[in-house]
Amino acid sequence: MILWFTIVQVAVAVAAGLFCVIVGLAGRRPSDWSVGALALVELLLVVQVVAAIVAPFAGNPPTGDLLEYWVYLVSAVLLPIGAVLWALMERSRWSTVILGVAALAVAVMVWRMHVIWTVQIA
Repeated sequence: MILWFTIVQVAVAVAAGLFCVIVGLAGRRPSDWSVGALALVELLLVVQVVAAIVAPFAGNPPTGDLLEYWVYLVSAVLLPIGAVLWALMERSRWSTVILGVAALAVAVMVWRMHVIWTVQIA
């Protein structure tokens, strides 16, 4: 179940990132669709936060470094918010590209969080 949720999270973040990068390189300003794509990524990250808080109480503690996990989680939650706020203030095509890069960075962070949570690290 955790693997499927992580795969969905990464897929949504990659799709949102590619969409925003393509729209930005095509010369368009941030649209409601590009901002909405990041909002969907953020919604999935909120679910990740709730799961991270609840999972240890359900008997599923992380197998890796807890500090590293929470640093990734906080960074991944704040990055899309910062990108969206900047894009809304800037309203340029490059801010749309930044939205996409932020989503792709979040995809990498989410996969790393999955590894920390579920895979024993030597």
